[in-house]
Amino acid sequence: MDPDSRRLRVSVSDGRGRSVRSGGLGRWLAAVAPARARGGVAIALVSDAHIQKLNRQYRRKNAPTDVLSFPGERPENPGADAHLGDIVIATGMARRQARDAGHTYQSELRVLALHGLLHLLGYDHEDPDEAGRMARAEARLRRKGGLPLGLIERSRA
Repeated sequence: MDPDSRRLRVSVSDGRGRSVRSGGLGRWLAAVAPARARGGVAIALVSDAHIQKLNRQYRRKNAPTDVLSFPGERPENPGADAHLGDIVIATGMARRQARDAGHTYQSELRVLALHGLLHLLGYDHEDPDEAGRMARAEARLRRKGGLPLGLIERSRA
């Protein structure tokens, strides 16, 4: 097995494939991710209008949202490199939420990226039977990453 497939690799772009400065978002997410998170994840930082279009197209909700996750294909060969999926974050919403939460834009990007990664790993807070499991995982990992509150905790407060 390729040693790189044993850890999470994260790329951050502007949604058009162009690399962007993200304040170490990819390195941070790879460092706090659970050990079972192996393979690649692509994060796209996009406008609120762009995420609204995606939300309408894929979730039938005609409104912007802060983060969307799109799971990747699982390779048939367990030793093959996996693309866990894509995380799309709305930068305008992230800036507003950071201001409302009293922390930095970089911290909000981390909150949203972590939440998106958990969805890629199969967690689902919209399923009542799974909500507590996702909330506990998010709390554990956000503490590991030095974040004051996770997205689920914030929405419950």
